[in-house]
Amino acid sequence: MSLQRRTTLTKYLIEQQRETNNLPADLRLLIEVVARACKLISYHVSKGALGEALGTAGTENVQGEVQKKLDVLSNEILLDANEWGGNLAAMASEEMETLFPIPSNYPRGEYLLVFDPLDGSSNIDVNVSIGTIFSVLRCPDGQEATEASFLQPGRQQVAAGYAVYGPQTVLVLTTGNGVNCFTLDRELGSWVLTHNNLQIPEDTREYAINGSNARHWYEPVQRYVGELLAGKEGERGVDFNTRWIASMVADVHRILNRGGIFMYPADKRTPDKPGKLRLMYEANPMAFIVEQAGGAATNGVERILDIQPKSLHERVAVFLGSKNEVDRVTRYHHEEKK
Repeated sequence: MSLQRRTTLTKYLIEQQRETNNLPADLRLLIEVVARACKLISYHVSKGALGEALGTAGTENVQGEVQKKLDVLSNEILLDANEWGGNLAAMASEEMETLFPIPSNYPRGEYLLVFDPLDGSSNIDVNVSIGTIFSVLRCPDGQEATEASFLQPGRQQVAAGYAVYGPQTVLVLTTGNGVNCFTLDRELGSWVLTHNNLQIPEDTREYAINGSNARHWYEPVQRYVGELLAGKEGERGVDFNTRWIASMVADVHRILNRGGIFMYPADKRTPDKPGKLRLMYEANPMAFIVEQAGGAATNGVERILDIQPKSLHERVAVFLGSKNEVDRVTRYHHEEKK
């Protein structure tokens, strides 16, 4: 690819601003700031043990999970990068109990930024792909944000994306006009458009789920996965392959590029919880991306983007990816309820 013909993230966003008229300048600048923060996180991830960033931080987040050093560092990078630009009213992170208001000495904007600073933390110390997930909403109260300001259905997102820190660092982005992928040119420091208008095939023979929890699944999931395991000898008549990385960004990125279904269902171990993944920080942005790429995303009963959040750290079951498979497992949940 010649340098003259490369489309950088900045060029792409400016062209979208001109062509679609649905990308205000403040939103464009906000996306660029988030992308710059992801470059810095990528640098620290790539240093590994050399950067003394591996291991635990000796603290727990609001979820009661032990924080890794890179969890804490990534959260700080995103906060520091975005607090002063004048594009945001507030931020919320999976790693913090409540919202982060923009300090009074900085100008405020009309957007809200929600993020999981480092998804797949269990993979940090073993050099497996991890990533950052983010979502942008408009602040309904202008520039005065409260926790209630964030509690909007996912369909009201104005942008969402994720970065994967793997053999290459990539940024996947939607502003409601399709899904595009940018690869970080480490030498030049630029995000370069490498895949545009990504589309998830409607059919697939790959699925991602933590099979070690099979004995705890509810009947619809038992039924669905049982069909996949039966392969050619079963009623589906085809063989399926399992692909499970235990890093949502990596699993979803694979599905976005070649199809598949990702499942993280509720189970009988915690019947009082509707799932494990966080609606605001993980499920909503990924559902927005997947739908924009022609896929589907439900909690087994309803479209994820239609769920009305009740709290910042609400959890949800997730079934997303190739449309026909998501529709099938969702139908099994509905049949169970009859």
